[in-house]
Amino acid sequence: MADSMATQTALRIAPLKPGSGFGAEIIGLDIATADDATLDEAVDAFNRHGALLLRGQKLDPADLMRFIRRVGTPEGHTIQDFTLPGFPEIYVLSNRIENGRPIGAHNDGVGWHTDYSYKEEPVMSTMLYAVEVPAEGSDTLIADGVAAYEALPAERRDALEKLRLHHSYRHFMETREHQRRELTPEQIRDNPDVVHPLIRVHPKDGRRALWPSTGTVTEISGQDDPKDLSILDELVAFMTGEEFVYRHKWQVGDLLMWDNRCTLHTGTLFDDRKYIRTMHRLWVKGDRPT
Repeated sequence: MADSMATQTALRIAPLKPGSGFGAEIIGLDIATADDATLDEAVDAFNRHGALLLRGQKLDPADLMRFIRRVGTPEGHTIQDFTLPGFPEIYVLSNRIENGRPIGAHNDGVGWHTDYSYKEEPVMSTMLYAVEVPAEGSDTLIADGVAAYEALPAERRDALEKLRLHHSYRHFMETREHQRRELTPEQIRDNPDVVHPLIRVHPKDGRRALWPSTGTVTEISGQDDPKDLSILDELVAFMTGEEFVYRHKWQVGDLLMWDNRCTLHTGTLFDDRKYIRTMHRLWVKGDRPT
């Protein structure tokens, strides 16, 4: 599999999940010194494979911004508490305390979801860069929605095409297990409820993916009882089965990004009394799901 992928690009590429074709690890590429044409090859690999990993990077905020702009237009953050000074598109995830206050959001992103599903135009890509990594725990899991969709019987896929999910940011923030908060009137106004398809078509090549999410969905239209979310729970459980999931064990200097148009992801917990975890998160603007 790695050899066949390598023939498509000058970069050294290996699959993240051998045997599945999901995800691409680019080996030996230094993002900080690569030219734009090489970065564009990396972005092409990302678009074809749903996720991208580069290890051993030493990137400052400007390096991160240069690369994210090759992927697309950087997306801002609904909550600005923990963005880097001078770099509002870079959000800090951390349990580190400095001068009596946290420097980042802690336990953000735990629970299977896709980022910004509550927006009219959800983010296309999420990028994480590892600054500090616990010795154990804090893995990131990514589920392949394309493989999960294709594993369903044809009649099941056809039945799911008509279903649409009602997403609510307000519901999400008021009920989430970690980082729960009461929204300001401005945040409620700027994040109205939206409706998106359960089956999403990828704009690059038309491949279809299961596109459920947890936490934001309040109703499912196209079924007898819109309030019945049991089918959502069933599909999330199916899509996050071991055969469809890549588990990433972090090292300092890892840059991992995934395609929110065809995946779900979740963080995992770690002993935050014993270890420090610090990540830089960036988003790329997306388009309206179809």
